[in-house]
Amino acid sequence: MDGNYIIYKFVLASVILLISLVVAMYATLLERKIAGFFQDRLGPNRAGIYGIFQPLADGLKLFFKEEFMPGSADKFLYILGPSLTMMIALLTSAVIPWGDSLIFNGVEYSLQVADINVGVLYVFAILSIGVYGIMIGGWASNNKYALIGAVRAASQMISYELAMSMAIIAIVMMSGTLSLSEIVNQQHGFNWNIWYQPLGFVLFIVCAFAECNRAPFDLPECETELIGGYHTEYSSMKLGFYLFAEYINMFISSAMIATLYFGGYNFPFMDDLGLSHNALTIIGFFVFFLKISFFGFVFMWVRWTLPRFRYDQLMRLGWKNLLPLALVNVIITGFFIMLKHHS
Repeated sequence: MDGNYIIYKFVLASVILLISLVVAMYATLLERKIAGFFQDRLGPNRAGIYGIFQPLADGLKLFFKEEFMPGSADKFLYILGPSLTMMIALLTSAVIPWGDSLIFNGVEYSLQVADINVGVLYVFAILSIGVYGIMIGGWASNNKYALIGAVRAASQMISYELAMSMAIIAIVMMSGTLSLSEIVNQQHGFNWNIWYQPLGFVLFIVCAFAECNRAPFDLPECETELIGGYHTEYSSMKLGFYLFAEYINMFISSAMIATLYFGGYNFPFMDDLGLSHNALTIIGFFVFFLKISFFGFVFMWVRWTLPRFRYDQLMRLGWKNLLPLALVNVIITGFFIMLKHHS
């Protein structure tokens, strides 16, 4: 492992981190614009042309907002909660293949920070510990509403992780690998997994809404019952970390949907264009972000369209509907794989 390789990986990780933060920042503006469109109003339009500087104004407001910490809070855990949530939200991006590879002077540079052969297991691991940041924040606040919101978030995320994991297992059974880059390579051109796993896609995207605590699954932040939920007692940039993490999770979830079911950076007729490898890589990178943007819009569209579930309905949907459907999907996938091998 030479120095140039280490420098390249460091630069790539820094660029992905910067892109994630900028996307999360401007996703707040886009969501407010979409909400304004659905509600027949303009949305933010004061800070810059069409409100383009509104995210910067919001960020400055959070930085200069009064820093408040309850006197009865556990100070270490109170600070650890939002910090852990933000860090975990950014970790998943390391294994996502953002593009193919670039070749310069005979040296190949992958657009994936860590091409590990157990990328799917890595994603599962990150998802499983993602609940700790929310749970710690709710507990450390020493506020009953924050604690109830944290407990709701923990039970909701753990419940929907099961169905999401089963949906991904069907993809793993089809592809025969746990490597995300290999899963994307097997979807070359227009051979996307969505054609073989439509039920798995529906299960995955519904669970992604629940994992991101997005409406209609935003019961941990249900203001009609719990005020702000688990981050009720937070202010300034600690609150900003929780809010930012939600949008980063939405961005990464959209990237995972595009990676697992819609070919990642692959696009139709890519081999018929007659372009160089590097040109196809660059186009594929932008195609991948176009797919991510579409699913990000779907997240926002659903939030401002569907009403919130009751909590008993939310848990019933996860355990009595989505999990059995995910098991049926795995069984059907295994049946067709068996038929293919014996034909």
